[in-house]
Amino acid sequence: MYEKFGQFIDGNWSPSENGETYEVINPATEEVLGHASKASSADVQRALQSAEQGLKVWRKIPPWQRSYVLRKIADKMREKKDLLAKWMTLENGKPLAEGIGETNGAADIFEWNAEETKRIFGQTIESRFEDTRVHVYYQPVGVVAALSPWNFPLILAARKISTALAAGCSVIIKPDTITPGIVMELVDICRECGVPSGAINLLSGDPPSIASQLIQSDIIKKISITGSVRVGKLILKQAADKVQRVTMELSGHSPFIVFDDADVKKATDMAIAAKFRNNGQVCISPNRFYIHENKKNEFIDLFIEKTKKLKIGNGMDPDTQLGPLTTQKRLNEVEALVEKTKQEGAKVLLGGKRPAGFNKGFFYEPTIFDNVKDDFTIMKEEPFGPLVPMLSFKSFDEVIERANDHELGLCSYVCTNSMETAHLASEQLETGSVAVNTGFVAIAEAPFGGIKQSGYGREGGSMAIKDYLNVKYTHLGIKG
Repeated sequence: MYEKFGQFIDGNWSPSENGETYEVINPATEEVLGHASKASSADVQRALQSAEQGLKVWRKIPPWQRSYVLRKIADKMREKKDLLAKWMTLENGKPLAEGIGETNGAADIFEWNAEETKRIFGQTIESRFEDTRVHVYYQPVGVVAALSPWNFPLILAARKISTALAAGCSVIIKPDTITPGIVMELVDICRECGVPSGAINLLSGDPPSIASQLIQSDIIKKISITGSVRVGKLILKQAADKVQRVTMELSGHSPFIVFDDADVKKATDMAIAAKFRNNGQVCISPNRFYIHENKKNEFIDLFIEKTKKLKIGNGMDPDTQLGPLTTQKRLNEVEALVEKTKQEGAKVLLGGKRPAGFNKGFFYEPTIFDNVKDDFTIMKEEPFGPLVPMLSFKSFDEVIERANDHELGLCSYVCTNSMETAHLASEQLETGSVAVNTGFVAIAEAPFGGIKQSGYGREGGSMAIKDYLNVKYTHLGIKG
C-alpha cells in the first residue's frame, strides 16, 4: 500500500536514504497493511533544505493564486473521499461513515483557508506626525513543522497544512506512524493540485527523532502540534531554545453536563454521538458525565438502551458504528483503567470487557460506570476510549465548580433548555470551547483550541492564520 509513496521531499516521492521501513497494522484484523518508509537523519536535513527553498517560491505567489490552489485541493479531496475514507478505516479503525465525515471536514478547512489567504489585511495607522505614515504588514512566519496525530489524521493534518500554505509559509508535515498513508495521500493531492516543490514536504518515521531534529534546526520558525500534554511540554521545552513560535492543541477531559430542564432523549443522542465518535479516542470526547440528580436515572437508562444498539465491528463493514481501538497499547491502557476504576469503587452498568466473538482486533465494549467519585483516576486521567463515568449534581454552582476542577480545559458540553443557564455556563466553564445542545465543536469556521494545560493558540476560523504570520510595521517619512 505504501510503495508508491515514501518520503516527500522537493516535490518527489522516494524511499528513505537508508531504505528503512516500519510496519503499519490494521487495528481491526491485526494484519500488516504494509511497510512505510522510515526517514533517516539525512532525509530530515534534505526536507529542511527543500522547505527553505520552497518558502522563497511560495511566499511570492500572489494570494489569489494561493487561494486557487487551496480550493483545488479541497475539490480534489471531495472527489477522492471514498479512497481517503478507506485509508482512515484501514489504518485507524474508524467506521467508513466517520472517515467520509472527516474527509469532508478536512476539505472544508482547505476551502476556508483558500478564502483566508485573500484576507490577510494590513493596516494604516494615523501618524502623530504630519510628514510620516504608519503601515502594518503581515508576512509569513517561515518554515513550519507540523506534527500530526493518529486519531484524526486527515482533518488535523489539513488544519496545519492549509493554514501554513494560506499564510505563504512552507511546511514539513510529520504524520504519526499509525496513520501515515492517509497523510501521504493528502500530500500527493497537494502536489497534484499545484503546490510547488519544497512548499510542502513529508517525513514519515520515528516521531520523537524527527520532531527533535526539526525543532533543533534554525530553519524551523514555527511548530504546530496536536498531541498529549506530556509530548506538548517536551516540544515546548525544545522550542524555547530557538524561541520558535508554537501552537499546541493538547489533551482534554471534557465535562458533559445535563441540567434538570434538559430534554433527556436529545441529551442522550448528543452524548452517544460525541462520546463514541472514533471509539472515544478524541481529545474533545466527553469524559466526565454530570447529570442532575432529578434526571440521572432516566438519563442512564436511556443511554444504556441506546448504547446496546451500537454495532461493533470492522469499520469496512458499512453497518459498523463502533470500530476497534487503534493499537494494542491503547487497548491495554483502557483495560487497566477499567480495572482501576472498579477497584476504586465504581459499579459497571454495561460493558467492562472485550466483546464476544472477536478473536482478532483491538475491540472493547462501551463501558458505563456508576458510583463514581470526583477523585477517581478516571476523572483525572484522559481515558481515550469508550468509557463513561456517571455522576450526579444538585446545583448550578456546584457542577460548574466540579467541572472546572481540572488541569485541562479543552471543551465542555452543556444540555439545557434555559437560555440563562446556557449563557452562564458558557461564560463560567474554563475551557476553550463550549458546545450547548450540540455535539459539534471542531468546525472549519470557528477557532478551536484549549486553555490551561490543554494548550494555546487556535486552529480554524479567522484567528488561526495569525499564528502563521509575523507582524511588521513601517514608520515612513514622506519627506527626504
